[in-house]
Amino acid sequence: MAAVEASEAGYEIEKLLALHPKGFDLSLDRITRLLAALGNPQDRLPPVIHVAGTNGKGSATAFSRAILEAAGLSVHVHTSPHLVNWHERYRLGVKGGKGRLVSDPVLADAVRRVAEANGGEKITVFEILTAVTFLLFAEHPADVAIIEVGLGGRFDATNVIARPAVCVIMPISLDHQAYLGDRVELIAAEKAGIMKRGCPVVIGQQEEEAARDVLVSTAERLGCPMFVYGQDFMAHEEFGRLVYQDEGGLADLPLPKLPGRHQYANAAAAIRAVRAAGFDVSEAAIERGLAGVEWPGRLQRLTSGKLTHYGPDGAEIWVDGGHNPRAGQVIAEAMATFEERESRPLFLIIGMINTKEPIGYFRAFLDLAEQVFTVPIRGSDAGLDPVALASDAASVGFEASAVSSVAEALTVIANLVDEDPAPPRILIGGSLYLVGDVLADNGTPPK
Repeated sequence: MAAVEASEAGYEIEKLLALHPKGFDLSLDRITRLLAALGNPQDRLPPVIHVAGTNGKGSATAFSRAILEAAGLSVHVHTSPHLVNWHERYRLGVKGGKGRLVSDPVLADAVRRVAEANGGEKITVFEILTAVTFLLFAEHPADVAIIEVGLGGRFDATNVIARPAVCVIMPISLDHQAYLGDRVELIAAEKAGIMKRGCPVVIGQQEEEAARDVLVSTAERLGCPMFVYGQDFMAHEEFGRLVYQDEGGLADLPLPKLPGRHQYANAAAAIRAVRAAGFDVSEAAIERGLAGVEWPGRLQRLTSGKLTHYGPDGAEIWVDGGHNPRAGQVIAEAMATFEERESRPLFLIIGMINTKEPIGYFRAFLDLAEQVFTVPIRGSDAGLDPVALASDAASVGFEASAVSSVAEALTVIANLVDEDPAPPRILIGGSLYLVGDVLADNGTPPK
């Protein structure tokens, strides 16, 4: 990802990247060995909410954190990847307040100690950074830890937690097929691998019945108390409010601060997960959490910053890191909702990496967007050539052009709509790497 400033921790991690292979090597042997050398910090954590899924796991993590913090609890949070700085992956809980990203000296020290414990053995950097998570969370007291899976579940480096307070499986669709399989039921089986015998499981809204069936059957086989969206809990909008329901009854709540109807089900999964983990949060705390939740880079509106000056006056500029066809559908539905409320021409500025499926993503925006501009991604050496990406958009039916940067795309759009009475709506997305570049260039990194 992009980096806005040099840091001691970043320097230590860059050294590791030069020594160890990039990417994922799905196995638990190396992380288990390394954690043993560190004294097994994963066994000294506060209650853990373990979150997996293709889409929505970040939102569920953000909602869970917001609700628990609104209840006065201190919450550690691990997410990946980061957008701008490595520190975003580690948020340390603060009693009675919002957690803070780990400080640079503390992170640098933890990275050095983990690298030393590894002793030069073969390992991936993701595994080292996951061990850093467990070390930090074990050494800093908190009431709860929310840990997001990196890739898959069964062999993900986070899957060494023996007894999570609850496992959460968010919506599953095709993604990372080279690692997880080319059918949704195979991917569901991998993600179901985080379930532990007898531990509660929350299954978020599943569009694919085959995925849902695999998750339910796995939970049943392991004797897990199970809570399934649409069966045991649910949420919907009514008169501008969010109505949540589970076996405990109804709750009349504010709509989530995070935009998009898809967030109703994500919020519901978080509420049920917090309760299933044993935290008796009040309805007032849930209300405060939904109203104050933040999740950078996911349908985030840019209202100020360096890049916004390139765009048309009065334009709505949104960034979102969704990058697979299902994410495209969800984001397109959100754009359609915005259009219903206020009609504006929609333009797309898209960059993608070569492990994604761009045609399915673009197809979701047919009849919504007027034009597509494709851009390179600085933060990844796997970025798709903008010319090839524009060709993919054109094959779906879009007028598409490759440009050199987001700033250039915004400038071109400003010239195109110079005489249009309605300022445009602009979506910048297709990759979290691109979103990281944008937030860094705009001067608005996550905090």
